[in-house]
Amino acid sequence: MFIARVTGSVVSTQKVASMTGHKLLVVEPYRLNGETRDELVTTGRTFIAVDTLGAGEDDYVLIVQGSSARLTPETSKLPIDAVIIGIVDSVHIGKQNVYDRE
Repeated sequence: MFIARVTGSVVSTQKVASMTGHKLLVVEPYRLNGETRDELVTTGRTFIAVDTLGAGEDDYVLIVQGSSARLTPETSKLPIDAVIIGIVDSVHIGKQNVYDRE
């Protein structure tokens, strides 16, 4: 599981029938700044993830990949590799708040 920021969406009008109606979002993984440990910084990569929660652009989300992506009731029969399983409200490292949604 990892934290990512939603940076965009993907529209695909032609796809396998099981994917019809599923929202696809572009997500960019983030990690803790290793030097200062006081902020989240991008890894510079992007993925496409199925959104099951209604996340929006600039939201930080929790992502699972691989076989774990097919373990939710909403995705158990889908041909996917990444799914959004949570919208992040805040991130605390030690006693420091490194992200707050508000």
